Amino acid sequence: MNKIKTQLSVMMFLQFFIWGAFFVTMGAYLLNVFDGEEGLNSIIGSAYATHNWAGLLAPVFVGLIADRFFNAEKVNAISHLIGAVLLWYASTITDPSLFIWVMLAYFMLYMPTLALVNAISFANIDDPDKEFPKIRVWGTIGWILAGFLVAQSVVGLFNIPLLGWITGVESNIQSTNIPLRLSAVISVIYGLFSFTLPATPPSAKGEKFNIKEALGLDALKLLTNKNFAIFSLSSFAISIPLAFYYARTNDFIAAVAFGEQSPAFMAIGQMSEVLFMLAIPFFLKRIGVKWMLLVGMLAWTTRYLLFGLFPSTTALVILGVALHGVCYDFFFVTGQLYVDKKAPKHLRASAQGFFNLLTYGAGMLIGNYVLGWWGDKIQLDGSTTEGWLDGAQSFWVMPGIVALVIAVFFFAFFWDKSDAVEEAEAAA
Repeated sequence: MNKIKTQLSVMMFLQFFIWGAFFVTMGAYLLNVFDGEEGLNSIIGSAYATHNWAGLLAPVFVGLIADRFFNAEKVNAISHLIGAVLLWYASTITDPSLFIWVMLAYFMLYMPTLALVNAISFANIDDPDKEFPKIRVWGTIGWILAGFLVAQSVVGLFNIPLLGWITGVESNIQSTNIPLRLSAVISVIYGLFSFTLPATPPSAKGEKFNIKEALGLDALKLLTNKNFAIFSLSSFAISIPLAFYYARTNDFIAAVAFGEQSPAFMAIGQMSEVLFMLAIPFFLKRIGVKWMLLVGMLAWTTRYLLFGLFPSTTALVILGVALHGVCYDFFFVTGQLYVDKKAPKHLRASAQGFFNLLTYGAGMLIGNYVLGWWGDKIQLDGSTTEGWLDGAQSFWVMPGIVALVIAVFFFAFFWDKSDAVEEAEAAA
């Protein structure tokens, strides 16, 4: 079993290393390679939206293919091997439309593997509640290390010039195609490694496919409960301003504070995520579900106001990045706990799928298009320090105000005193 746990931990590490190596810096790369293109902010938003489109369709792919016909580890392997080819090809493209279509094709392969690695893990461990968190944390470590390697630095404390030594490019790697190619190479290694993972046969072989169940739409009946409907609407709405952070924070902090080391400082957000993940039980018992969710929403407002009003104050920019742990864990993780306890046992899987559909799917999808439209409307020049200092207030304060309005709405109308809330708090 120790060997299997090691394999699963390596699997998680590689899974999220690949994503973290290019995704965080993709905006900086697009600013460079498509410099001078009309509607550049919309191009960046559309490129980031590809993973949300794929996320919407991923449950259908998994439900039709991996759950019914082929072993999960084999589907994972083939997906990453083909994905490696697409990532390398994307690194050669100089046409924005073609780049977006290729990235959509890539994410159509990558996003389903997020569910596959969970399925492989759960099928090969004895006590998921106890063992899975220890395996999953290696994914966060992989994401963090990817940021350090691309930045060639550990938050400015010491240098890691490995990529510079291999490629001969000594500076500003994040604005080149090297992160995409790094992810492509690791995808080949990971794809081959996946064939060695424990055999995980299809879990629903012979069963009829139900698209409503795959997308979590069976959980729509839960919307007849007022508080769950308020929670669902708020979850969808807060995910729209959420997209601004993932798509534009790296090139923002690169311009105003950290330059080529910005991916390393972005990793502070993941470090914060691990810390606050551990603190969730403590806070849930003391302030409860509603206040946890509300604090998570208000953290988004605080972060964007810090970015927008104090772009030249490095300490406050770092604080804005570090708030990621509160933003993500207090709302999304607490929200998952609430959904798990609110839904009847037979609907829990569908309810979690519905929550993901609302947030990472529909909400962030709309958010990525909104941020592109808004950046072009205010004529944001995200490629220079002067451009970001001039445009930071207009760009960041808007999603901050939107998040605040959603938080006020949630505070006014969400008053769930049901057993589900008490159970979620007790479970912590």
